[in-house]
Amino acid sequence: MKIADLRQDYSLQSLDIVDVAHDPIVQFKKWFDEALKSEILEPNAMTLATATPDGKPAARVVLLKGIEHQGFVFFTNYSSNKGDEISTNPYVALCFCWLELQRQVRIEGRIEKISESESESYFKSRPIGSQIGAWSSPQSKVIENRDFLEQQENYYKSLFNTEGGDGMTIPRPPHWGGYVVKPTMIEFWQGRQSRLHDRIRYSLENKDWRIERLAP
Repeated sequence: MKIADLRQDYSLQSLDIVDVAHDPIVQFKKWFDEALKSEILEPNAMTLATATPDGKPAARVVLLKGIEHQGFVFFTNYSSNKGDEISTNPYVALCFCWLELQRQVRIEGRIEKISESESESYFKSRPIGSQIGAWSSPQSKVIENRDFLEQQENYYKSLFNTEGGDGMTIPRPPHWGGYVVKPTMIEFWQGRQSRLHDRIRYSLENKDWRIERLAP
């Protein structure tokens, strides 16, 4: 089987302007709820694309952790490569792909840090192992071997007394927290037969959303 011969025709559902909500966040929540009910593996997995000031792009998959009226929230290491790129170029893109539903959602917008209190609240809700991991990994930095990570993990487990019955509360690392992507464009893609897919785009214009159909 040649890669060029791989094909999948789509015929599950359709999407029209008359069917969508006036607010793209409401429409996204509807589709996300349907993705949850369909028991898709990691329905909150999304590709995050960033770029340097001179336009060099990078993309990776992160996990959505909140849907707010103002946008889409995720958490990461602020000192990572993506954190460095975000600090110098706050324009990003997100992409969700739910193949089981033959759907894709593309989002473009501006990103900013959420409040310290919101990051604190979410960090406290994480499993202890994930809290320790946030301290242990100098994300995106070159390390010599796996042993380095395990030594770091053991060090912070000991420091925060995680083995004790009444271990101390693990503080949030200063380099770790949340971002919110505030959309200026959201496109909903529904696969259709013969590659004549449905594409409905929301564009933010003077605080109002313009809804248009795009050619596939």
